[in-house]
Order: sequence, then structure tokens, then C-alpha cells
Amino acid sequence: MTLYNAIYNIRGNECRKTDQIQRETIDIIRLQVPTSHPARLFSFMNPLAIQIWLYVLAAYVLVSVMMFVVARISPYEWNNPHPCHAGSEIVENQFSLANSFWFTIGTLMQQGSDLNPKATSTRIVGGIWWFFTLIIISSYTANLAAFLTVERMITPIENAEDLASQTDIAYGTLDSGSTMTFFRFLEKLERFREHGCTSNNSNDSKDSMIETYKKMWRFMENKKPSVFVPTYEEGIQRVLQGDYAFLMESTMLDYIVQRDCNLTQIGGLLDSKGYGIATPMGELHLLYVSIE
Repeated sequence: MTLYNAIYNIRGNECRKTDQIQRETIDIIRLQVPTSHPARLFSFMNPLAIQIWLYVLAAYVLVSVMMFVVARISPYEWNNPHPCHAGSEIVENQFSLANSFWFTIGTLMQQGSDLNPKATSTRIVGGIWWFFTLIIISSYTANLAAFLTVERMITPIENAEDLASQTDIAYGTLDSGSTMTFFRFLEKLERFREHGCTSNNSNDSKDSMIETYKKMWRFMENKKPSVFVPTYEEGIQRVLQGDYAFLMESTMLDYIVQRDCNLTQIGGLLDSKGYGIATPMGELHLLYVSIE
């Protein structure tokens, strides 16, 4: 039974009512959830932990130095720079320190280079580095795909059940307002039902919603600091500060949301109230008010 009909039933012998002229519901308003995080210069490093990047850097330096040392020791990496002069005693090694670093970074970036190990020892070092880069690049690619889609996988608060099932985001109402009275009334109604003062006929979906509202009321009543605000303006300010949702009448909520893009309405209606005009018994203009 709505408040509109309840008042009429109480004073039904003294007045008549017009048709329902307005319907109010209780909705939830909260801060708009950003669809994406602001881009940063080093966002590409987020898929891997900072410790992993440090290990990769250390491995890169170690393998480059090892390639340089092994190539210097192996005689197969020393070649005649002028093949036309077979008797020349001048030989050179393609794996200088700079070229060794270039070889390893080219492999890590999967670009390759013109440097090709010839000795078995340098090929073993290069093969181990290639396998290492294969694992790192594959892991980075997989984590990058998950990182780019993780925001879509986060389930936002969509209704009263989601709000009641968490404690990170506080929620409240206008102190001593009609929304607060609605939750308090449900708590008292349940006490009457426990003492057999009301009908035992129940509906599973309705009872589950009542349990949700009772859970929300107990949270709001026991939350410290208080989640109840003296004015709508203060409630909106708390919403804008974050981690707070405000329960209020749909008409006022629609008005505020349309004027502030940082706010959004979530969930369906929590309660429904009908408003009409009461007139004395026998008044002829009742019919005209209802038609208009």
C-alpha cells in the first residue's frame, strides 16, 4: 500500500481523493565511475611488476657482457676483415661491447640484427637469451591484454543489493526525511511480523527485498561517522568527495543528475509513493481536478 492510499484509508470518512497526480520513488545517486584511468608516460610498464623489469634489465646487462667476454675468448669469433688478403695478420671481432649490447636488445625487441654468432659457445649464450626473451615477451603480451580489459571486468554497483553487500562505499539519507522513515518503518514492520501482528502471507521476492532494506538500515544506523545528512546539499557534497552514495527521492535526484555530469543514478526504485489532493466530501470540483 502506498502512502497515498494509506492516508485516504485513515480519513476516508471525512474526505475524498483525486486521482494520483505524481509518483515518487527512492533512487541512489553516486559519483560517476571513470571509464578509464588517465594515461601516463610509463603506462606500458604496468603489465609487469617493477621487480620483473629490474630482473630483465640485470639479465640484459649480464648477457651482453657475457657475450662480449665469450666472443673475445673464442677463436672462431675472430675473422680477417679483408678476405682478399689471405695472409693478413689483422683480425677483428664483430662482438665489441657496443655490438654485444646491440645484439641482445635487438633480440629482446624481436627485431634481430646483422650480428650472427659463429662459435658454439656464443651460440649457446645467444640461444639461452632467445628462449628467455620468448618467455618474457609472451608473458608481457598476455598481461598487457588483461591489463587493458581489467576495467571492463570490474562489476560496478548497479542496485540496492550490490550496495548492501559491500562496505567500502558508505551510503545514507536525509536525516529525518521520508527516505529515512521508509527504512525505519520496514524495521518496525518486521518486528510486528515477528510478534504475529501482521499477516503471514509472504512473497519470496518481496521478503528478500525487505531483508536487503533491513540490512541497509542497520548499516546506516550503526555507521560511524553518521551517514545521515541534514540537507540535500551536504549529501551531494559527500557524494562528490567519493566513497559515498546518497539515497533520495527520484524527482530531486533527476534534477541534480541533469545538472552535474559527475553524478549518476544507479539501481531501480526502492519504494513507490503516490501523491494526490484530498478534498472535502461532496465537493464537485473533485472530478475536474482528477481529469486535469
